[in-house]
Amino acid sequence: MVFLVVLVMAVVVVALVVRAAANSGPEGRTRPDRRPQRPREPVRFVAPDDDPEFLRELERRARRDGGSPA
Repeated sequence: MVFLVVLVMAVVVVALVVRAAANSGPEGRTRPDRRPQRPREPVRFVAPDDDPEFLRELERRARRDGGSPA
């Protein structure tokens, strides 16, 4: 009978520990409520010949190297 009581208490303690661990974050703090996040805007890739910064750098290098763009 004592064994059964100890077993039930152990199961309850393990369940509480597992539940507490699931609710805590990586630093041991509780997780904030989940809010729906705004969808991110799609990333626009710019080809090098359309990128103004790349073209400025290319022109700067060409002037520095004496006119050779490559």
